[in-house]
Amino acid sequence: MNKKLAIACGAILLGATSMAQAELTANIGATSNYLWRGVSQTGDAAAISGGIDWAHDSGFYLGTWASNIDWGNGSGAEVDFYGGFANEIGDFGYDLGLIYYYYPTSSFDDSDFTEISATGSWKFLEAGIAYTVNGQADSDGPFSNGDIYYHISASFDVAETWSVGGTYGYYDFDTSKSKWDDVYGDPDYGHIQLDVTKSAGDWGDFTMTVSKADEESGSDDVKFLVSWGKTF
Repeated sequence: MNKKLAIACGAILLGATSMAQAELTANIGATSNYLWRGVSQTGDAAAISGGIDWAHDSGFYLGTWASNIDWGNGSGAEVDFYGGFANEIGDFGYDLGLIYYYYPTSSFDDSDFTEISATGSWKFLEAGIAYTVNGQADSDGPFSNGDIYYHISASFDVAETWSVGGTYGYYDFDTSKSKWDDVYGDPDYGHIQLDVTKSAGDWGDFTMTVSKADEESGSDDVKFLVSWGKTF
């Protein structure tokens, strides 16, 4: 699930280049449980998602993606706007991005936030960091300014149409500026995830996932889910 923000300067730069050098794609997906950084965004229920991406040969990209969510206070939607620059130097790849997480439903007021991110990859390995630069949530708690998410992952093709991937992530919330930890406890948590993907050609990709997060995430249950996605 790609998430990175569209910014005006990127749109201007891209708009000044030839559309013949750019590619516009769309994607749709369905999952039995929308997990984000080890935490269910749908109360362990199913989700439908879709998005549009615009990528230029130079490495600039823009996009948007949306999904239904349910945090226990009513159902709603998440809409992401993102953009950045990604390229490769030999076996090394990098991606510098900005993403705005927008929650338009009234029951999710003051939940929007913005992140900057940097990701590097080498062959089958990837590592990245995301930093919250602007959060509308309570400035004393999680998902406000200063939160950092780290991840490292590896993926391998094990057969012509099969691949296996694993991820470890850690969320470091900046609650040191308040007494949040004393009242609610330390919200920082880690999580692990294993994915097995089967490519079905024109029928898209099917992924089976096993995930487990620390208790501080809100649930330390082992989660099993099945997802499907297709790009046009």
